[in-house]
Amino acid sequence: MPKVLLYSRQRLTKRPLQHWLDDTAGSVVLLTTHKAVVGAEDVLATHFPEHSLVDEYYAWSTERTAEETARAHGVDLVASTSEDDVLRAARLRERLGVPGQGTASATAYRDKAVMKRLLREAGLPVPSFAVIDSPMDLLDFLDAENGPVVVKPRLGAGAEGVNILRAPSDLDAFLARQRTSEVPFLPGQWMAEGFVHGDFFHVDGIMRDGHVIHCWPSQYNSGVAEHLHGQTQLSSVLLAADDNRTAVLRTLAQDVVAALPAAPTLAFHLEAWLGPDGNPVICEIASRAGGGLVAETYERAFGVHLAKEGLRAQCGSPLTLTHQPAAPEPPTGWILFPPGHGRFAPPPGPCPVPGTDFTLHLEAGTECTGLEYATQSAAGALVTADSPQEVRKRLTSLTEWWHLHTDWL
Repeated sequence: MPKVLLYSRQRLTKRPLQHWLDDTAGSVVLLTTHKAVVGAEDVLATHFPEHSLVDEYYAWSTERTAEETARAHGVDLVASTSEDDVLRAARLRERLGVPGQGTASATAYRDKAVMKRLLREAGLPVPSFAVIDSPMDLLDFLDAENGPVVVKPRLGAGAEGVNILRAPSDLDAFLARQRTSEVPFLPGQWMAEGFVHGDFFHVDGIMRDGHVIHCWPSQYNSGVAEHLHGQTQLSSVLLAADDNRTAVLRTLAQDVVAALPAAPTLAFHLEAWLGPDGNPVICEIASRAGGGLVAETYERAFGVHLAKEGLRAQCGSPLTLTHQPAAPEPPTGWILFPPGHGRFAPPPGPCPVPGTDFTLHLEAGTECTGLEYATQSAAGALVTADSPQEVRKRLTSLTEWWHLHTDWL
């Protein structure tokens, strides 16, 4: 087994890395935080005796700790579990001279301006866009656009920092957030793009060396930014094999992966719109598994957990699934219900909607102040049925039940 340095800020009590990977005690050097191992000290001692704990995961000092740890243990590979680690893992690989996704590929999958430039040069459909390095850049782009504009961090994830500018008051509000923004208002940090009207989809799967091994599209109930700003539930449903949009979106995923700098085997998560004319427009793609319950839904339908599969591939393990499945079996969807404002009073009794695997993510009595990030949830569910249409009906029934029986006191 190769020796692997693994970046992970995930709590070991929530993400069982010891069950995902082979021979962890002998092959995985874990770089994580003190907070992430609380309550899992026995797991750390048994499965990750070779580890390095840091206080501030995203501090520059952690980069040096990672390299020193990697060299001390003679690692052969570098792996990561979060999108925030994609670039730092790639840079460390190149410093160490070990295989895996390099910085050119990692940058293309992380920096949305670089990504869209490469896709546009390949002739693929992207919105109009511009790099925003000063307020004048933004004003120029607003003048050139005939409609709403979206401003977003170039390295953001999960609709973090996304602003939809529909009126002068929206522009004023965005500019006024400069002092409190987690993403600095500095060159290289922001971009703007034209607002796209259409239904919103995601395509998830596994890619290798510029080719898609397998993937499947799903339709969101709304845009992720709209979910975050509106504090509404977020859901999606896998499309049917005979849905015309399935072929369009799978072809789009293949073209996007082929157009960007290739990487060894990784999971990917692509988001795109389909307009009234049925033509796609690319939102973005990431070289990691989708968030929310995307990986769990894919596993229910195809037997492969994409986050686990992508991590195992980075660590040198073979793929579980090496061909394209014909169709989801069973048809599956998922939903996340956001936290509200107040003390959580969940619905009494079991969920009455058939085909629903419902899970509370908060304990009764938890004090909440609303939705803070896209995948935060008070509860979530996987829903299966005989068809995508029936899955959507059950998601509607589940939503009605949730709102009728949930209180925020």
